[in-house]
Amino acid sequence: MTVSPALGRPQRTVLEGRYVRLEPIGPEHAADLWAASSDPGAAERYRYLFSHAPASLAEVEARIHQSLGEDDPLAFAVVDRATGRAGGQQSLMRIVPEHGVIEIGAIYWGPDVARTRLATEALYLFAKHSFEDLGYRRFEWKCNNENAPSKRAAERFGFTFEGVFRQHMIIKGENRDTAWFSMLNSEWPLRKAGFLRWLDEANFDAEGNQKTPLSVR
Repeated sequence: MTVSPALGRPQRTVLEGRYVRLEPIGPEHAADLWAASSDPGAAERYRYLFSHAPASLAEVEARIHQSLGEDDPLAFAVVDRATGRAGGQQSLMRIVPEHGVIEIGAIYWGPDVARTRLATEALYLFAKHSFEDLGYRRFEWKCNNENAPSKRAAERFGFTFEGVFRQHMIIKGENRDTAWFSMLNSEWPLRKAGFLRWLDEANFDAEGNQKTPLSVR
């Protein structure tokens, strides 16, 4: 069976959702991202990332400046449409158009984004863009095998666990066994329907609590 490659590489374009807007990361996001990365819980949220929690606004600015020269990873700020503030960031990375493979990674969702509908929609927007706009066949999620919350999130979002690459990397001087998850274009219509049901405003009460859990299978 002949298989077509993806349509091309992702570009620095804005992705609009109901609750969040994904904007190509830039200097204008630095102050917000510093605020989202400088609370007492930031060190733990950075525990399994390639980088440490930034020590200053200047460090955030330097990281953003470096990212502007990169197209893999391609970093986006997660902007809360209700407040206009960037509460986190995420990237499209390990981009292989000739095989139709792309990954969401370098995810930092700050305290105002993590475990909220904003995070779920931010993931959904990347998946939708990858499958529908760019024509990719495979959307990946990878994490440290010790990162139980990340593995639970991947399963909640509808990724399929594929196995563990043992002694895959050395990160921050420590071994990393990497858990691999994927979502395929053939699975996307069912996953998309589940996301849309969950993200509907009618699924949340006046306090913002979900009425029905996310079901994407």
